[in-house]
Amino acid sequence: MSNEIVFKSRSLSFGQASVSVEPLERDPQKVPFVAWYVGEKLFYRSDACHCFEELEFFAKRTAGYKLSESGLELLSPEHLAPVFLMWPHRRFNVRLSDAAKPEVPMMDGSAIPFFCEMRKFCGAPEELVFYDAPVHDEWDLKTPTSLRAEGEAIYGHVRITPAETFEVEYVLDRNTARDGYDLKSAASVSIYSPENLYQIFMARTFIHQVELERARAAGLLAGVDESCGLLLAAGDCAAQNSACSPKFRIANEPAMHKILDLIGDLSFICPALPRVRIEITNGGHVSHRQIMEKIIPYVHAGIFTQV
Repeated sequence: MSNEIVFKSRSLSFGQASVSVEPLERDPQKVPFVAWYVGEKLFYRSDACHCFEELEFFAKRTAGYKLSESGLELLSPEHLAPVFLMWPHRRFNVRLSDAAKPEVPMMDGSAIPFFCEMRKFCGAPEELVFYDAPVHDEWDLKTPTSLRAEGEAIYGHVRITPAETFEVEYVLDRNTARDGYDLKSAASVSIYSPENLYQIFMARTFIHQVELERARAAGLLAGVDESCGLLLAAGDCAAQNSACSPKFRIANEPAMHKILDLIGDLSFICPALPRVRIEITNGGHVSHRQIMEKIIPYVHAGIFTQV
């Protein structure tokens, strides 16, 4: 049996995208390690996480990174990166085979297809690895107001405090006046073991019909179809149905997927989790990046301990 696991599906931008994962040796004496390649070029490796700050970050509907010296880009790692948390003592090479289209495939818009296939090769998940990150901080999330008004409008908030494990409380509060549609979804998690991650892995990326129509009109999301995630309409987003719409795979699936995105963005640095509590309202990849900037000095320290 080949030791390389290949995933192919549509992606956000392209009709077909592919990525391969090569599990390497297991070594409990080394820090968690994932190396990301675009084509044959080493893009980023998590055991040199100080180099993370050299990657140019950008975000639209997904997280993107650019290696400035070569011009290479890597898009959408946030659904695959969390899976490596499950085997912190394995080492992995990840290769995006087409350097012209360096986007991780969407699969079903969640992390679960990646996990289920990799479990066949890597065996039962191991104990998770955590590191201390004694961060106390909070800030508002702001967006520029219209050109006819001055200043910025607050649309969300982030608060980080130390905790005994990795905890998240994520609230989505969309409204028609600001966003063009209504959606209320909230979820909270405390991560101690791989079992806690499994349900989060099931949550699919989502988009409201209003957003989809806007994106298509702008020539975006050319790669996606109905198999790539969860499409919401007005009836799915009524407040009384926000936790348990028949379309949802798990309760509060939109907020749970935002937690998956957050975990994916943080674990791209290194497949280990900070011991912090994060409370976030109306977040996204840009605010996740702001959180990462607060936490990354503690990843640099390279001090990992098992729970």
